[in-house]
Amino acid sequence: MTSDGQLTGDRLEELRRRRADALEMGGADKLARQAAKGKLNARERIAALVDKGSFREIGAIAGRAEYDDAGAFRKLRPSNFIFGRANIDARPVVATADDFTVRGGASDAAIHRKFVLAEQMAGELRLPIIRMIDGTGGGGSVKSLEDMGRTYVPFVPGWENVVENLDVAPVVALALGPTAGLGAARLVASHYSVMVRGLSQVFTAGPRVAAAIGAGGEALDNEALGGADVHATNGVVDDEAESEADAFKRVRTFLSYLPGAVGRVPPIRDCDDPPTRRDETLLSAVPDSADAAYNMRRILEATMDRGSVFEMGARWGRGVITAFARLSGRPVALLASDPTFLGGSWTADGSEKARRFVELADKFRLPVVHFVDNPGFMIGLEAERAGTIRRGVEAMNAIYGANVPWASVIVRKAYGVAGAAMSNHARFQYRFAWPSADWGSLPMAGGVEVAYAAELKEAKDPAAALAEIKARLKALTSPFRTADAFLIEDIIDPRDTRPLLCEFADLAYAALDF
Repeated sequence: MTSDGQLTGDRLEELRRRRADALEMGGADKLARQAAKGKLNARERIAALVDKGSFREIGAIAGRAEYDDAGAFRKLRPSNFIFGRANIDARPVVATADDFTVRGGASDAAIHRKFVLAEQMAGELRLPIIRMIDGTGGGGSVKSLEDMGRTYVPFVPGWENVVENLDVAPVVALALGPTAGLGAARLVASHYSVMVRGLSQVFTAGPRVAAAIGAGGEALDNEALGGADVHATNGVVDDEAESEADAFKRVRTFLSYLPGAVGRVPPIRDCDDPPTRRDETLLSAVPDSADAAYNMRRILEATMDRGSVFEMGARWGRGVITAFARLSGRPVALLASDPTFLGGSWTADGSEKARRFVELADKFRLPVVHFVDNPGFMIGLEAERAGTIRRGVEAMNAIYGANVPWASVIVRKAYGVAGAAMSNHARFQYRFAWPSADWGSLPMAGGVEVAYAAELKEAKDPAAALAEIKARLKALTSPFRTADAFLIEDIIDPRDTRPLLCEFADLAYAALDF
């Protein structure tokens, strides 16, 4: 080389070749195989998720390079982990994607440091991080152990950053293929996780490994062992999508309700839905019969900003509804019971769902609106075996420990300890009850025969006596009797719910410290 200019030119040419090799990922055959399975490749996924043209990759030329005998560069096999800075809705994020076309997403020469740097970038710059996981997500493989010529005591590089990031900024993870081992761990170590029905499966170990070590699974395929019907119903993942495009849309929607980091203001949007809107359908939303089910989700849609309700985890803990929504453009966290499932009772998994959601809302300073129709914690043998009271009390503890502004709307039932979990009673009660509300230490009808057993035994006509007692007690259950003693703050016309909650959101955001 005769000049610095020529040296620079040679190195620029080598840089161009390395970048070109990186864009080839696992090669044309592997990319074609990925497409044949109906899956986008890692770079296509990032492009589909983030704002157009906003992705700036970091470490694109990291990987395993081949050199000739003279030490000159020949070819690069890139890392199977891609990450960089991007925007979603004009807000900065760290976007990452596993490249399944390079050794099936398994351990790679450069992946560990890239994984660590991505998590460190999100933590130190206080940015949301999105993990698109396809494969073991950086886990080991038997072949890699043979290449090393040894095994090792297990550790996960950068896991301390994964843990710390959960207290820094939103963490989102998507399962976009069979996701096992460390990939599965990275998936669930998030604030919001989503899998694609039919495309992704999640497991600690796949069917063949499970069968090989005697853990069963011989007769199971990937879908039966770890598909959406398994993990979207048990709380391992928070949501399921019908396609990759649907998954990306859900992620963008989820992030649209949250601040970029803990301590920052959530994004407030312009709203053309009047805060004074009064929905006439609310007058007939709750049936006269105390035991008849009704659609709580219609009540949420009728009271929140139009089209703003985003529900998560609909298929697990089904007696509890968790969603984000907006009131006058301001994000809020919605907690509600679903009376169409076990009457809205809080089961063990429903309580766990409520706890996690309340803790998420509290972490990111989202005011909570709780629509209450809770007949109590689930009872019976299966409920006892599931540890319902422990999970229920953990949910109650999260509610009592939350520091964000809290509003409750008692739509119908509020019984016992579970009913008391509607809010922290020691705080100011920003609370409204509908005329359909019914509350107490237990359902009045359930204890009549026991409480009045002696009187009924002595009655000439026990059936008539029981009817008279129930009629007498029914008058006591009127919510207006409670309002007489100011033990409920306000009983409202259901049509006033939205205006009052919009007022709450205005006051809540003015009171929050960011």
